[in-house]
Amino acid sequence: MTDNQVRESSSGPSSPVAAADVELAVRLAVTALRGASGADWTVKAGSLEWDCWETVEHLADDLFSYAAQLGPASPPSDTDVPFAWSRKRPGGPANAVFADREAGPAGLLQVLDACGALLTAIVSTKAPTVRAHHIFGRADPEGFAAMGVVETLVHTHDVAAGLGVDWTPPADLCDRVLVRLFPDAPTDTERWPTLLWATGRGELTGRPRRTEWRWYGTPDGDQER
Repeated sequence: MTDNQVRESSSGPSSPVAAADVELAVRLAVTALRGASGADWTVKAGSLEWDCWETVEHLADDLFSYAAQLGPASPPSDTDVPFAWSRKRPGGPANAVFADREAGPAGLLQVLDACGALLTAIVSTKAPTVRAHHIFGRADPEGFAAMGVVETLVHTHDVAAGLGVDWTPPADLCDRVLVRLFPDAPTDTERWPTLLWATGRGELTGRPRRTEWRWYGTPDGDQER
């Protein structure tokens, strides 16, 4: 099934993922997590092995990395832009971006906001014909926008679980990224639980929790999925 066919499925047509979706996802995430600024950010983030602080740093790094990957005049097609990634501790996320711990959760969220703004700006200025490398397939600006939205929604879910914060993103936003990146996801189920299932974070009726998962960032028509 092609992207266009999925968008016109029984759940109704779905518009492409855009820079505004990245901006919205990050704004909602920052707003939700800001309410837990006084919580213990060293607790585990949901089912992850990282703590809440590390997970937000990882998310900020994802958004920065996607912007950087699209950024060059000639984006690399077979490798990452060679920033130096490092870990603060064994088993922690490998990042190029870290937040100053002395700035506290407010500073951490500002780093997240800034990295989200970078991806929003890059996606909004790059031509749809641009392609750049990603481990899950060479992607266009819409693909990188969708990846940024997924990272934001599901990692905010992880952190919210650790901090005890309510988090349910808009169904239409979830639908757009499901259509763009997860062609094997059901279209007749609630959108947020379906995105959690698609990313190995929940179960759907008749569908066990995934132990392995991936998305498909390559635009429809570039190559066979």
